[in-house]
Amino acid sequence: MALRIVFLCTAYNGLAQRAWAELSELGHQIAVQVASDADTMRAAVARERPQLIVAPMLKSAIPDDIWTRHTCLIVHPGIVGDRGPSSLDWAILEGEPDWGVTVLQAAAEMDAGDIWASAGFAMRGASKSQLYRHEVTDAAVRALLQAVERFESGEYRPQPLDYTRADVRGRLRASMRPADRSLDWAMDDATLLARIRSGDSSPGARGEIAGLRCHVFGAHVEPSLRGRPGELLGQRDGAVCVATGDGALWLSHLREKDGIKLPATRVLGEQRLHGIVARASKPATSVAGRRDHGYRQIRYREIGAVGYLHFDFYNGAMSTAQCDRLRTAFLQARRRPTRTIVLMGGSDIWSNGIHLNTIQAAADPALESWRNILAMNALVREIVLTDSHLVISAMQGNSGAGGVILALAADQVWARRGAVMNPHYKGMGGLYGSEYWTYLLPRRVGETLAQELTEGLRPIGTAGAERIGLIDAAFGASGADFVAHVEQRAERASDPASVRKALASKRRRRAIDERRKPLESYGAEELAHMYRNFFGTDRSYHEARHRFVHKCCVAPSCEVAPVEAVVDRDRATA
Repeated sequence: MALRIVFLCTAYNGLAQRAWAELSELGHQIAVQVASDADTMRAAVARERPQLIVAPMLKSAIPDDIWTRHTCLIVHPGIVGDRGPSSLDWAILEGEPDWGVTVLQAAAEMDAGDIWASAGFAMRGASKSQLYRHEVTDAAVRALLQAVERFESGEYRPQPLDYTRADVRGRLRASMRPADRSLDWAMDDATLLARIRSGDSSPGARGEIAGLRCHVFGAHVEPSLRGRPGELLGQRDGAVCVATGDGALWLSHLREKDGIKLPATRVLGEQRLHGIVARASKPATSVAGRRDHGYRQIRYREIGAVGYLHFDFYNGAMSTAQCDRLRTAFLQARRRPTRTIVLMGGSDIWSNGIHLNTIQAAADPALESWRNILAMNALVREIVLTDSHLVISAMQGNSGAGGVILALAADQVWARRGAVMNPHYKGMGGLYGSEYWTYLLPRRVGETLAQELTEGLRPIGTAGAERIGLIDAAFGASGADFVAHVEQRAERASDPASVRKALASKRRRRAIDERRKPLESYGAEELAHMYRNFFGTDRSYHEARHRFVHKCCVAPSCEVAPVEAVVDRDRATA
């Protein structure tokens, strides 16, 4: 039975989008409401008349006149019995070996309602945002699908929270305070990592670096450099290395009070970094047994005839400099005596396109927007025109805007099952988009569906993406499982005869496409639109970017049609 469901969300984040995609695949009709206040929630419920209300990510309480009249399922990122707004933060800080997600019914007491379902997972050494995007989201979807199925049956009775039960080990936890994760560089690496990771990507951990009080993000262990606690030991690719009580950490991003999150070197500035040595920033390599374990945003490794290019950019944002470095790394990989190049992206996020924060912080945001998109286009162009190697995009995590199109530049596109893609730009103040999307997206899904995807402003899960041809395959029960299968598949795809055949077919198709319309014509037409977005009299893009970066506004409600409906319309017009 298909249900009418309303999502109430503080933000329509990756978890909410994944839940929407999975429930839509089951035929449920879902309306999404960004719940800015109680009256907005009431209006959405009155308008949609739902059979079920789901809060996949909601920071405020549902009004009692809603939850007393409707079944409201709350997705809480904690084990059964865990209560409070800092659940995952505390689990990381206290080193919990395993954790979970609970789907419970809204009640008068926060997080104390009857339990509809729960799912667990093993913790790993990762930041809050990384755990949330992977383990938490996977567990949340498993539990939510079970809860919805139980609700559909009409026979299941949710279980009251009972702290006397031996298997209920959760407890009420206070909201985590800034002091709980404040940083003292004399602490050991493990303690500092836990504190930074518990606040990453929000609100960050408070510390002092080179005399500057700031919030710290993106910590990575440095294996060899040492110094006095708090001493700056080096800088690389926008990150700084800080000595600790028993080692050193690389910190990728900082945020001053009332500022925005930016690369650490950008926040500290030249004066504080005067004399701080710039450590080699070339991509780390793992070729014929050579390996560099230090922090790198870009890494390259080879296994047989396959080269793997990893680019792990914080939150998937790609600045002008990062695009340039990745393009250089790709060209170097293309000169290697391999047959296949696999673009691995990051373990957390594949790519989200241009870097809105560095653009916002630029002296001339319009000019930096232009430089950033030109650098992104140059990278995509090299991938599209590669005829010496088979190129595969292996999307370990979510992607958005130009990041989706970057993946489509490859010959084959694989994605981890459960990843979410947002192949559109216009939500950012009507931004037209580039990266040769007007060539790459219709080439994959056809003109009609390309228009649906870019105009509809909706996410698409891997099942829907594979069905419509946006990607070639979706597999992997986890990140590690996905990577293992990528290596197996890439090895098979790199058979010399198979590669020769694939490259010959690619050259023929590119020649036909080029005669029909040159690749640079697509780019020029897109950039003409982008120039108006950046430098024209309409300030919508700049205003939307400012709101996004400063998190000072939320989107209005949106009604989201199931992906299958889009596919059916496209088939009907084919």
